Parts: sequence; structure tokens; C-alpha cells
Amino acid sequence: MNMYYLALLYWREDPVTADPETAEFAEDVARYAAFDEVAGAAIVGGAALYPAGEAVSVRHGATDPIVTDGPFVEAAEVIGGIMVLDRDNLDDALELAAQIPAAGDAGGAVELWPMVDYRQDEGAQADWWLALLFEPRDMTLDPGSAEWNRGVEEHVVFGEKHGGVIRGGGALHPAVAATTVRVRDGQMVVTDGPFAESAEVVNGLYYLAAADRDGAVTLAAQIPVGDKGGIELRRVVDMGG
Repeated sequence: MNMYYLALLYWREDPVTADPETAEFAEDVARYAAFDEVAGAAIVGGAALYPAGEAVSVRHGATDPIVTDGPFVEAAEVIGGIMVLDRDNLDDALELAAQIPAAGDAGGAVELWPMVDYRQDEGAQADWWLALLFEPRDMTLDPGSAEWNRGVEEHVVFGEKHGGVIRGGGALHPAVAATTVRVRDGQMVVTDGPFAESAEVVNGLYYLAAADRDGAVTLAAQIPVGDKGGIELRRVVDMGG
């Protein structure tokens, strides 16, 4: 049985290359298009993202959500995009992930997570937003545990309420299952654990449809996360289908 693996693409963001309106962005897209041709059907989903400077972070406050500008975790390297890979096992996933351009970029890396489930509607559109769910790394849960199942019930309620604007999503295994891959001097370097050394790690995701930032924030504020968790909201680049 094949598994899905979420690849978080980290890079040291360049303001020009990160801007979808620039020629530099188009050149970067061409590098990823070449990888897409190699990977073929192994890529089952993903998204290019607008610059991290446009990110919005949402935490659940005592009464109202706490909304701040910028990524959920402050770091020199930020998430520039995501891919979801369909592979037989972790070794195959790592071999493929090492061919993603981010793995070989200066300061770049691919953080690979086995997924519990995944769904994505066909083709990202201009009104799509990616909600990355963050939790403390030592509080990520084992699938099937009592706490996990309680969380699933909360997400079912969220899905029933907002199913009309949910365009996909997925859950991840605990942080101990994450692996980071880099390519340096032509050699694949694999390390156990997430790439980011922060206390919080990505633990799930949703694709949401919203007409604007305020609408996306309103939706994200209702996503179930733990008391110490939160959501990083990123606008998805419409790649033309």
C-alpha cells in the first residue's frame, strides 16, 4: 500500500524570486516544472505560495482569535511551497524529495512527513488559501490514540460546517516521524526530525477558498488546534490550472 508524504519546501526567501509577477519567479517555476516531468504521477498535490511576508498567523485567544502578520514561526528559512508525494516507502520518498530543487538550494531543505490522509481538489485557483496547522513538537499525537480521535471529531464538525469552502487537507504523523533531506555538493544528506528547530511544527493542513484575506482569516480562526498551537495562513499562487 502506497503512502502519501508531505514535502515542505524550505528556502531563504528572495523578495524578487518569491513575487509571482516577476520573471525570476517564472524561472523558478521552470525548475519545478522539470522536476514535475521526472516525478510524474508520484506528485499527487501541492501548491506554490505567495511570499512569507504576506502570511498571517492565527492563534485561539481566550475570547477572540489573535491575528498577527507574518509566518507562525520566525526563522531565516521559510516555507515557499508544498508537494504531496505518493511513494511505496520512506526510502523511495526521500530519493524523490532529494530531486526537488529546494533540497539543493543554498539554505534550502525538504521536510518530509508521512501523512495519515490527504485530499486536494483539482487545480489550485485564485481564491485558494493554505492553512498550515502548527502544534508544539512534543504534543503531536499518535494516529488512533484517544486524544487523536477526539481531535478528529472536532475536525469533522469543522468540515460539516465549512465543507463548501474546504478544497482539501490532510493530517500528519507525529514529529518523530519527520525526516529532512538536503543535497550538498551533489550528495543527499538525510537527518531525522523536522528541518525547523522551533518548538512548533506543522501537524496538518487545509486548503480553503476565500475571496480575500479577511474571509480566509475568519475561516482559519475556526480550525481546531491545541491551546498552544495555531495556524499559518498563506495565499496560494494560481498556476493556471
